[in-house]
Amino acid sequence: MSHTYEKVSGNKAKLTFTIPAEQFDEAMQKAYLKMRGRINVPGFRKGKAPRRMIETLYGEGVFYEDAFDLIFPEAYQDAVKELDLHPVDQPNVDVDQIGAGQELKFHLEVFVRPDVELGEYKGLTVEADQQKLTDEMVDARISQDQDKASRTIDVEDRPVQEGDTVNLDYAGTVDGVAFAGGTAENQTLKIGSHQFIPGFEEQMIGMNIGEEKDLQVKFPDEYHAEELKGKDAVFHVKVNGIQATEKPELDDDFAADISEFDTFAAYKENIVKELSEQISRNNDVALENALVDKAAGNATIDIPQAMIDDQAEYMLREMAMRMSYQGLRLEDYMKYTGQTREDLVAMQKPEAEKRVRAELVIDAIRKAEKIEPTEEDIEKAIEDQAKRSGQEVETFKKNLTDEQKSYLKDNAAIQLVLDLLKKDAKIAEKKEEKEEKKPAEKKAAKKTEKTEDEEKAAKPAKKAAAKKAEKEETEDKEEKPAKKPAAKKTAAKKAEPKE
Repeated sequence: MSHTYEKVSGNKAKLTFTIPAEQFDEAMQKAYLKMRGRINVPGFRKGKAPRRMIETLYGEGVFYEDAFDLIFPEAYQDAVKELDLHPVDQPNVDVDQIGAGQELKFHLEVFVRPDVELGEYKGLTVEADQQKLTDEMVDARISQDQDKASRTIDVEDRPVQEGDTVNLDYAGTVDGVAFAGGTAENQTLKIGSHQFIPGFEEQMIGMNIGEEKDLQVKFPDEYHAEELKGKDAVFHVKVNGIQATEKPELDDDFAADISEFDTFAAYKENIVKELSEQISRNNDVALENALVDKAAGNATIDIPQAMIDDQAEYMLREMAMRMSYQGLRLEDYMKYTGQTREDLVAMQKPEAEKRVRAELVIDAIRKAEKIEPTEEDIEKAIEDQAKRSGQEVETFKKNLTDEQKSYLKDNAAIQLVLDLLKKDAKIAEKKEEKEEKKPAEKKAAKKTEKTEDEEKAAKPAKKAAAKKAEKEETEDKEEKPAKKPAAKKTAAKKAEPKE
């Protein structure tokens, strides 16, 4: 077997193969043995007809396709490995010569991983959100814990107030006519939550248990039900019960109940420590993202569309998985939004291209700098992932597969690249902050509430390794050169009898 390689254009490679006649004849015999039990030949039991008899009846080409499929995967794999190619889609195959007693000749074209011309990537100056811990953020976190420790009590000696949870019956009408979904009994509603249309909850304040009242409201112009948009409506409501939330005092008893600390001062000190660490991680991620974006923008890459398409499909699968955690199927989401799968994939493509570009640039920097993780680096990556998954390190390591270890090794290498980018980087103050000088407490507080998984997902080049280690991924994106190609086997014939 022999093969030749040439670069067609851009990132498209052409491989031409010549397979010796004896090797193809051997494949033809294997194809005959494989297929003979499925071919009917008059006068012979199934599987007993001689090969020549089948070829006479159906034509010699009856075994071409299966013989080709026996030869192609190994030939393609060997060539890809020898030439160190990295295909990013399925090859398009054309058969040039095929037949018993002849050399098998075919060629294919396939897009391969593109070359990256790196631009500046060291000592970059970037704009990146860098949060600072504030008293408001600490208070907000303590307030969350206080809400968790709160208890609900029944109220019978006063009317409805802001913040109460009300049990109510309601019946809505528009122009005196009831409408679908406008009637319910024993529903619960937290006053001030804005779950109902504007004006509804406000008008319930001051009502007593057992009281009935007509509420005059108007449906928003952008309401989801077309027939109710902008319409005036009347809801007849009855209050069945009132419940209030009773919050605990912020004292030592509260700290002991809600945490492992005996005093409120120690509890608060730990909150400050946790938030500081979380903000530090968020700042680190923001800086890494900004640096990768800038390094990617400075690079020159001709990205094959197949890579962007594959990444967009992968992102849609991620989206479907996140929805499934919330009990929502992708099919139902498409029905609700009136979107097709193609629409959703198209929406992912701009971000998909950004991800692919970032991954290619990080890989190119890794090669340019000859970065390889040490055993210590890999061990740290494993320990970090064990911590994120809430497992003991030794238990986590025992359950790792070879594939998962490989991904964690890649992650360790990627982190070394990110560390290189950060080494001499400079952070510039964002222009909008200079002009407006608006406080960032609300935005920062929101970011510090991120979960470990969200922080992990925010890192641009982590290749979902952590998820794989936790066995959460359902599908892996791998380069698999030996997949059966969508070949145009022009010389192969189907098993059709000659006329």
